[in-house]
Amino acid sequence: MIARARIVAAVAGALPLLAFPAPGLGWLAWVALVPGIRVIRAAASVREAAVRGWWFGAGYLLAALYWTLPNIGPGLLLVALVFGAPWAAWGAAVRWLVPERPLAALAVLPSIWVVIELLRSWPRLGGPWALLGASQWAYPPVLGLAALGGVWLVSFALVAVNVAVVLVLSARRRYALAAAIVAAGPLVSATRDAEPERALRVALVQPGVIRDPAARLAEGERITGNLPPVDLVVWGESSVSHDLRSRTDVTARLTALAARGELLVNEDARDASGRISKSAVLIGPDGPRARYVKTRLVPFGEYVPFRRAFGWLTRVSGAAGEDRVPGTGTTTLTAAGTTVGPLICFESAFPDLGRAATRRGARLLVYQSSTATFQDSWAPPQHASLAAVRAAETGRPAVQAALTGVSAAFDARGRRLAWLDTGRRGAAVVTVPLPADDPTPYVRLGDYVAYLSLAVSTGAALAAARKYPESSMISGTKCQRRRRRSEQGFGKQQTRGGASGVHDAE
Repeated sequence: MIARARIVAAVAGALPLLAFPAPGLGWLAWVALVPGIRVIRAAASVREAAVRGWWFGAGYLLAALYWTLPNIGPGLLLVALVFGAPWAAWGAAVRWLVPERPLAALAVLPSIWVVIELLRSWPRLGGPWALLGASQWAYPPVLGLAALGGVWLVSFALVAVNVAVVLVLSARRRYALAAAIVAAGPLVSATRDAEPERALRVALVQPGVIRDPAARLAEGERITGNLPPVDLVVWGESSVSHDLRSRTDVTARLTALAARGELLVNEDARDASGRISKSAVLIGPDGPRARYVKTRLVPFGEYVPFRRAFGWLTRVSGAAGEDRVPGTGTTTLTAAGTTVGPLICFESAFPDLGRAATRRGARLLVYQSSTATFQDSWAPPQHASLAAVRAAETGRPAVQAALTGVSAAFDARGRRLAWLDTGRRGAAVVTVPLPADDPTPYVRLGDYVAYLSLAVSTGAALAAARKYPESSMISGTKCQRRRRRSEQGFGKQQTRGGASGVHDAE
């Protein structure tokens, strides 16, 4: 029975992923946690609730990262088990707070969830793929919350509403905190709908799945050569497999193409010192002007964390045989008179990088991507959708050029301007409105929602340890003795039954 409940918890953990692309059932995120919360709450003890929370988290991550199997193979199960562990604390909190302490549940459970997402966002632990708030990428009014407090506030609101639904089902109908949080989203969104100062014509080049680097480069040149004049042409990640500092012939060809519009290509090549990295290179009619080296690398795809321990994965999967060299941080480039924040592929998953580029003066966020390895999975549309979230957070339009799709563009509120799916080749030419330089609250204040959530979670843990020792994962003998003494007056038979009842309620 217990094993079946844990399996159900894992399946319930996978359910929220239907809110993300490609299924795209964004509305489901507002109730998708309800089954998991109820399964966890039904546990006979806090310890069992924590275990079910762990299974829930593992199920969430397995569903979120299933498409990484070509890169990490059997390592995916290990990743899910290790990084699903923090949900044990969430599971324990569900058992403590629902439904007996409804106000605390509405504050603490969303906070713990956000802290788990903050932990996953630490670069050394991989990366924050499938943060729950990102499921709302297609709903600009809800993304108003991201402008206010980043994706963290959207996640907080989603979890709060799920908890509120569970409380309503438990006949606790008086609490409207979750609804108030959600209402702030459309309010912020409406107040930020300003007229753009000017517009930028951007072409996003998508050659499609071409494995041969030379043929891929030639196709990018062909598509670009047929474009109308634009302000900026963006190629996808790994679009150039040559070191442009040493291959002057390739550089000359790309410089000639820049006559149609400044060209931002992506170099994936070994330099003269033998190191390999990925760089966004801006090329004008006079040649290369600036470059940005990718800072956040994809675990297992571009480097193997703790290679001495996990290097064996390269023998059973497509994990990186050699670690690429990361850059030193975000930067900005000036293209067509506009300050641009270039970021590469996986970096669109990190809220802090878009914010850092905006604080450096970026008026447009530009992402270069390639998801050819995962072409037929949910990864390409999920990846493209992240640009909408980053746009809403920063109040800056965002574009993504992907070698094989999805290439996309979004305005400063996260509204879709262009979408070139994985089955298409060519280019999307889009007029991107550039709003006034008015930083969002998230850009000004940063990750305050995440850190407030950390403070709430810490406070709740301390309060639980001090005031409710019977709620600890391993019941204290002092608590058990106190309960037994209180039951002495009910007779020997009742005492034995009561002891069993105490065990069930712990």
